[in-house]
Amino acid sequence: MSLSYESSGVRYDQLDAFKRACQKAAHATADQLAAHGYAEPATTRGESAYLIEAADHFLAHVEEGLGTKSLVADAVYATTGKCFYREIAVDTVATIVNDLITCGARPISVAMHAAVGDSNWFTDAVRMEALVTGWAEGCRIAGAVWGGGETPTLRGMIEPSAIVLAGSAIGKIAPKELRITGDVREGDAIIFLASSGVQTNGLSLCRLIAGQLPQGYRTPIGHGDPRNYGEALLAPSVIYVDFVSQCQQSGLKLNYVAHVTGHGWRKLMRLDEPFVYEITAPRPAPPLFQFLMEAGPITPREAYATFNMGIGFAAFVTPEAAEATLAVAKAAGYDAWVAGWVRKQGVRKAVVIPSLGLAYEGDTLQVR
Repeated sequence: MSLSYESSGVRYDQLDAFKRACQKAAHATADQLAAHGYAEPATTRGESAYLIEAADHFLAHVEEGLGTKSLVADAVYATTGKCFYREIAVDTVATIVNDLITCGARPISVAMHAAVGDSNWFTDAVRMEALVTGWAEGCRIAGAVWGGGETPTLRGMIEPSAIVLAGSAIGKIAPKELRITGDVREGDAIIFLASSGVQTNGLSLCRLIAGQLPQGYRTPIGHGDPRNYGEALLAPSVIYVDFVSQCQQSGLKLNYVAHVTGHGWRKLMRLDEPFVYEITAPRPAPPLFQFLMEAGPITPREAYATFNMGIGFAAFVTPEAAEATLAVAKAAGYDAWVAGWVRKQGVRKAVVIPSLGLAYEGDTLQVR
């Protein structure tokens, strides 16, 4: 029997219903901004970052969490002695700032939230120092200051051996013309930027699979990749701040961008307006994802709806700007390519991957 994300205990229909309820209630508080000289842009709710508007700039705010990837690092540390908490810290910063930049904001400050079940967690000097070093490293890559944080001990709520990592960030868009608004048109090119692996989504399912493997996280993933399963899962996430920043500095207009995390490739259709996002040049799934599909087993339909499948970020630009955008991405050190095109088919909203025989209709993504 094939596995799904739901089989690991994660149901997006339940999570997304709560998110929509929050958006509705939160919007009703927007009148409080006037007293501070700000206003809420009409289209900010439901996007990855929340914006507030002033006369000459926008401020952006994001709150994000790592999820259960730290449990993979704990298991690998316990069985091999290899500490991946530097990578885990970079992951947490990445998932925060990669959401922040989707509106065009430049990260200014990142704060850490590190909750533990027992304060003894911090007495392991190797692990603690790796976490601190990695968080600072992630902030430097993002061009942001580490602004502070919170370290609650939540006995009875969190397992004594575990840590729950999350954080927030603020950013700024100035001048206001740099805001990424979702100005997508038929014929726009879809540019993919490669991920380093699973990055920060789908780890509950990855952990479920580890429990089925005789060698657990020590299992070689094969397919030409020398790493074992645990090492491959713990590769640090890519931070895409430089891509957006360099495009802005080069005068290249990004019509829209998407951080490809939860909901897999369905995230490409986050905009309200109905488009068909046709992926005509998908790359073969990287070795880790091939291993996951075989070990689960996981069907391709479920895999592309859950994991990033080697894609961490996507940008939508005019056809005329595609080559220049690729050049900027590659000069900044990113692996990028034109993967498809935006089509208009009446009121249809979908992501289609013809070569894989996959199509995800609009009703499979309900984040607004």
